[in-house]
Amino acid sequence: MSGGKLIGVGLLVVALIAGVMLYYMQNFAFYDEIEQNTEVVELTSIVSGEPEEIIADGFEGIDSESSPIRFRGCFTTPMSQALLSETYVSYDKAVPLNGPTWFACYDAKVIGADIEAGVALPFLAKADVSNGVDRVVAVYPDGRAFIWHQLNEKFAE
Repeated sequence: MSGGKLIGVGLLVVALIAGVMLYYMQNFAFYDEIEQNTEVVELTSIVSGEPEEIIADGFEGIDSESSPIRFRGCFTTPMSQALLSETYVSYDKAVPLNGPTWFACYDAKVIGADIEAGVALPFLAKADVSNGVDRVVAVYPDGRAFIWHQLNEKFAE
């Protein structure tokens, strides 16, 4: 094998290894699963303007110390959309962020489409949970609910 071919093959191998490592780091390395019953789900009250704990069963979640917008979660609540709408602050610009593919209970595309269609109702869980980041919850009529962090107007274009 000539020197040029050897260098070319070496570069391809290095690029392949780097690509695999980058994929692993983005999708697996920095995420930690949140242990059940350790996460309190809150929504911001219309009356007090403060977050209040709501009933959340079967919480599954992931988070990462590397970024404040990597938080995602799924749970169910027996609270109706009507009750939630009358009691808690809605969130007009809810845009669920994609999560890693292995976190199967959370599908940002479906949740986003259902919010746009009015099926899932978005609520403010907590404003500025981190600098410029809000916690948002979307609730379906059947009680399924999803929670995530997204950038707020501080970092909006």
